[in-house]
Amino acid sequence: MKKLWLLGIALCVFLVACATSPTGRRQLILFGDSDVAQLGLTSFEQLKKQEKISTNKKETRYVRCVAEAIVHEIPAQYNYSSQDWQVELFDSPDINAFALPGGRIGVYTGLFKAVKNQDQLAAVLGHEVAHVLARHSNERLSQSQLANMGMLAADTALGDSTYREPAMAALGIGAQVGVLLPYSRIQESEADVLGLQLMAMAGFNPEQSIVLWQNMAQATGKNKQSELLSTHPSDQHRIDELNQQLAAVAPLYAKAKELGRKPQCQF
Repeated sequence: MKKLWLLGIALCVFLVACATSPTGRRQLILFGDSDVAQLGLTSFEQLKKQEKISTNKKETRYVRCVAEAIVHEIPAQYNYSSQDWQVELFDSPDINAFALPGGRIGVYTGLFKAVKNQDQLAAVLGHEVAHVLARHSNERLSQSQLANMGMLAADTALGDSTYREPAMAALGIGAQVGVLLPYSRIQESEADVLGLQLMAMAGFNPEQSIVLWQNMAQATGKNKQSELLSTHPSDQHRIDELNQQLAAVAPLYAKAKELGRKPQCQF
């Protein structure tokens, strides 16, 4: 009886909390976006205390230039303006970057091992911002809560220090898997699609996303897991999917050039 009762609660929650991602995929969303955004802001401040912030002004300007061009093109439906975002460059050899709910972006200097120009950096940042727009952090938190049958109030789950590390992991920070920070393969592929659209609308060459992942494969080849064991698609799978999307975003890139969007972010 207890199992049936718990299953009934889970089913009710699922029916009430279903949402739709930007690509039309069904999502389970249990938490308020404002609560998750506050968690993102709090986590970012903690990271700034834990990580070494880069003092290289030229590299910081470069990263912020690309990020500003990307977030400027976020459609109004997502309720994020370009002024909502802050960007920090962390001095670390990790090949990583992330974006958090609440409008925060972090880039590690180690990413420059794989990123060779502004277009490739735009592919990374477009992808990470897409995770935020698609509410992937909220989705991961919600899935975690449901899996544990911990139907706790959002203020408890997001505010209690007991849940802080799991919550930060759900945001995509705190646990590293070698290349960027882990989401599910479905979420990663979804972020690739949305990120490609963002970079194209900002005037960055979407074809460079292919080169980026070729660079990633070279930079991290010794540490890669099989796709079956990884939260990420394999590099070749990712490249194949991006290649299939290039024709769809070509009009967005052409329109951006027509409107004079030609970012000039210098490394």
